[in-house]
Parts: sequence; structure tokens; C-alpha cells
Amino acid sequence: MWRNAALYIMSAATGLVAQNAMPELTLPLTPKSVRFAIIGDFGTGGKKQYEMAPELALFHEMFPFEFVLTMGDNLYGGQSASDFNRKFERPYKPLLDAGVKFYASLGNHDSPSELFYKPFNMNGRRYYDFRRGDAAFFALDSNYMDAEQLAWLRKELKATDAKWKICYFHHPLYSHGMHGSDIDLRKTLEPLFEETGVRVVLSGHEHVYERVKPQHGIYYFVLGNSGELRVHGLRPSPETAKGFDSDNAFAVFEIAGDECYFQVISRTGLTVDSGAIPLLLIEKSGTSNSLALQHHERNALGGADLLQRVAIHH
Repeated sequence: MWRNAALYIMSAATGLVAQNAMPELTLPLTPKSVRFAIIGDFGTGGKKQYEMAPELALFHEMFPFEFVLTMGDNLYGGQSASDFNRKFERPYKPLLDAGVKFYASLGNHDSPSELFYKPFNMNGRRYYDFRRGDAAFFALDSNYMDAEQLAWLRKELKATDAKWKICYFHHPLYSHGMHGSDIDLRKTLEPLFEETGVRVVLSGHEHVYERVKPQHGIYYFVLGNSGELRVHGLRPSPETAKGFDSDNAFAVFEIAGDECYFQVISRTGLTVDSGAIPLLLIEKSGTSNSLALQHHERNALGGADLLQRVAIHH
């Protein structure tokens, strides 16, 4: 068991030394589970990104995730070779050296040239999917949700036999940050997600962390503060389950059978949010059993989903 303790972390790239709390792992580390991390709005090349990256690498030592999903805004500003090095390759070198794969999605600050950047594993595609164990992942381009992309998504979501269907893209369908919810995109995507059994949706764009209470059986996470940060930029509503807007953060997930566990960690190593998502319960008729699902979700998340804003002083 990893317990909270003082930890000094030095970034080889910057020479910065930070005294952080040793993260406490809340995930079960089930054998043969699917393990991954997510970061969003991270590619600044600034001090906060370089302080976050060692924390992510440290967590990988405790929880060896196989890959990282990016929520877009992977590189702010220039897109030269030196920019890719300073804003991605250097801060995440320990993970890249350990064989961790990054699967990117595009944000509004990203250039189409990123589609061909090999470490982002997009292989020239604006949208794509991949499979790991019982989980299928769908990276979408929310900058331009055209008919061709929607037709592809519908076809692939219906074709997969994966237990877990997870979609990720930049612009959130539900958000209570500065930009707010993308209502038009929600009208387009949410009926399809509900129809095809998508259980988890991950986005960035807002420079805060927010977990939204389940909407139509779907869990929405917004995490866009892995490099950028809008302090006190969250305006929580009754839809907000948990919120964090006072420091940078990343998240890790573990899919084990019929449960998807998650843990959100701050730049200073504190756990911001954690819990478990049950697989959508399907009746023989092919429809979800809403009463059983609500009971299961309350138990999995340890009671009612109440707003909890975490303030970290530094």
C-alpha cells in the first residue's frame, strides 16, 4: 500500500525540485486489467507542465498504465521540431522510454500537422479507434464533426463487441467552466452514445477538472488542466459531481471486468477524486435497467454524488 509521505521530485529537463505528497493509490491493480491515464490541454512547455510530468511518471511506477489518452490542445503556439521536443518529448521522456503509448485527439489550438507526428499515434487520421482487452476507445475530432465522421462512428460503435465503449475528444458536451457545454455537439453525439452503449466520455478544453453526474447512463469527465489552469474557473451546478479548479491534474483509469475505476491526482500528488463506474446493466429486452443501475452507481461511488470542490494551497 502506498501511503502519503513527503517526496522530492526533480525534473531532469528543468532542474526544478518540488516537495509533493506521495500519491495514495486507490485503484485495485487487478491482474490483466486495462490501465491508462488521461491528460488535457497540457502542451505549454511551461513550469506547471514540467512539474506535472514527473508526478505522472511517479504514478506510472505505482500503477503501470499502458497508454495515455490526450484530450487535445497538445501543443500551444509553435509546431516546429523544437516545439514538439520542448512541449512533449522532454517532459514525458520517462514514460516514452518506458514504452507508454500516447493516443492523441485534436483541440482547437492544435495543428493538422500533429496527425502525422508518430508519438501521437494518429497515423494521419482526425478520428480513429483502438481496442485494449474489453475496452474500445474512440478518438474524435470535435473541431469538425462532419457527416463522414459521424457515419464512421455509428458504424464502429455498433460493430464492436467490447464491453466498454469510451469516447474522447476536446470539446465537452457538459461543462460548467468558462466555455460551458457544447449544446450543438451534445445534440449530435449524445443520442448516438446512448443508443450504442457508450459508458464513459472524456473531454478537455476547460482548464479545470469536473466530473458530471451520469447523464442518460453516461459518465462525463472534463480534464483540461494538465498544463493550463484557470484558477476558480469552475461554476458548479447541480449536475456537477466533483470539481477541482485550484491546481493542475491528471487522471488514471483501470477497467477490470464490469467495473471502471478512476483516480484524479493533482500536481502536488493529492487525490482530487476517485470512484468506480459500473458497466451499464442491460435487460433481456436490450434496454437499460435504470433502477438497478442507479442503485449500483450509488454503491460503487460510495453514496450520493455530492459536489466536492477541493482547494489546495501552495
